[in-house]
Amino acid sequence: MENILQVKGLCKKYPSFKLDNVSFSIAKGEIAGFIGRNGAGKTTTLKCLANLVHKDDGDITMFGLDFKKNEEECKTKIAFVLEGIDYYPRVKIKKLTEVTRRYYPKWDEKKYRKYLRAFGLKEDLTMKQMSNGMKLKYQLAVSLSHGGDLLIFDEPTSGLDPISRDEIQEIFKTIVSDKNKSILFSTHITTDLEKCADKIIYLSHGRIVMEKSKEAFLASFKLIEGEKNLLERKEFIASLISYRVEEDRLVGLGYSDKIIHINNVVERAPNLDEIMIFYERGQENEKFAL
Repeated sequence: MENILQVKGLCKKYPSFKLDNVSFSIAKGEIAGFIGRNGAGKTTTLKCLANLVHKDDGDITMFGLDFKKNEEECKTKIAFVLEGIDYYPRVKIKKLTEVTRRYYPKWDEKKYRKYLRAFGLKEDLTMKQMSNGMKLKYQLAVSLSHGGDLLIFDEPTSGLDPISRDEIQEIFKTIVSDKNKSILFSTHITTDLEKCADKIIYLSHGRIVMEKSKEAFLASFKLIEGEKNLLERKEFIASLISYRVEEDRLVGLGYSDKIIHINNVVERAPNLDEIMIFYERGQENEKFAL
């Protein structure tokens, strides 16, 4: 499939942290989930994509164009929503949209009205009167009305109730159904990704751990459970990413193609939360006994 976004060798160094050679791609029609613990570098990466943070090295290609050389043109085709950024609380939607539409030459008023109706939004509402879910829907309505083909969100479902999150997931799937638009979003709510993401990009300590389709990503790991005396099987323990002891049971995570198979050890597919928890523990070289 044709890539709508290609990131190669992205680097950004701070005194206490650095993005280290981050590379990934997003295909047309794809929803990509960007995961990693707090401080992994997700927001820094996303800000680099919009040039809100100046990268030290690396190449970013959007819509087949070099972003650095074609920043203005690329920005008319992307929608970028950072967590924590809000509009003036007492200004009505109508006024906000009047200002916003001036910056986009391909603004489609008909489409904007269609999304307002679909999302149940009234133009006389102010941001102060809107829930977090309604605010996100407004941002989506604007993004989809100015010709945005790449939507980038930082924690879009944070603070939403389960019903609103489910609704946003369905909207995301509808947006990419024409196979021309793509979505990249970071989140700590991994159950959202399990429902709507096509691809998982996992960032840890400023480096990409893995970038695969959701199915291939999950299939790359195995969660094991067995008797505590497995601790005596040094070769088996060495094949795990990390483990912990829960009462008299040992639970651990390993790569599917590296784990040693032992009789009476239960193996099952982990979920995204379990993968992150055990991988990060392994990164810190800590073996927890609970």
